[in-house]
Amino acid sequence: MTATTVLVTGATGTVGSALVPALLARGADVRAMVRDPGNPVPGVENVVADLRDPESVTAALRGVDAAFLNSPSAEDAAALQIQFADVARKTGLPRLVVLSQYAARLDSPVRFLRWHAEVEAHVQRLGIDHTVLRPNLYMQALLSFAGTVARGWFTAPIGGAAVSLVDTRDIADAAAVTLTEPGHTGRTYTLTGPRAVTHDEIADALTAATGRDVAFQDSPPDVFAAALNGMLPPWQIDGLVEDYAHYARGEAAEVHTCVGDLTGHPARDISEFARDHAAAFAA
Repeated sequence: MTATTVLVTGATGTVGSALVPALLARGADVRAMVRDPGNPVPGVENVVADLRDPESVTAALRGVDAAFLNSPSAEDAAALQIQFADVARKTGLPRLVVLSQYAARLDSPVRFLRWHAEVEAHVQRLGIDHTVLRPNLYMQALLSFAGTVARGWFTAPIGGAAVSLVDTRDIADAAAVTLTEPGHTGRTYTLTGPRAVTHDEIADALTAATGRDVAFQDSPPDVFAAALNGMLPPWQIDGLVEDYAHYARGEAAEVHTCVGDLTGHPARDISEFARDHAAAFAA
């Protein structure tokens, strides 16, 4: 292991909260970047900083050997991540690991994939030591359906298309390796689960894990968007509809072996995820 101190942005988020213990297990010193000093990450060094404040980011990066770049969902997320990368280059950060997204490309019809591709391209131009992780749809995103799953159903505009969903714990394990071991400079890793599954198959896994019948109901994109109205900002709803159209076209079904190649353990299957989170879906 070459990296000893790792800055984790988004340390309280879905991936970051799994990455911190994964890094600790590998013997790294973790510096968690948090925006709210009242919500620290226990057991590690915390630094209060905000991606919108380059001076605070400069201070957070001081003395670290590697940094994990992720940001909260925001309409200007790409600009914020690009700004972070610029600061990282100025401070001489030895290594940057960027959390991107499966199938990111500049000409994608999906705004989130375009935004991630913009960040990737910028970091490439900077010429700094970096690694890109491109995870597919998070299994943990299914937890947002827990309320209706507890009533026996969930819905999304995806039809019968299969997606090679990935568990965020596997993303964290893969990230921990690239942050603490040499040999990943300039590499891009696509992170998926061990197989592509339909939402009907996800429903079957939830049924088996919870012991109650769970059914998937396909929904038209406009109905899905209307259900989210008032819960999310319009740009995020539109982006999610674009994401699901991408899934529905069968564009996110490829299975990659990067999780196993990097971590030495197989990627978690949807059935394992469902069993581990059965209590959340049954509540």
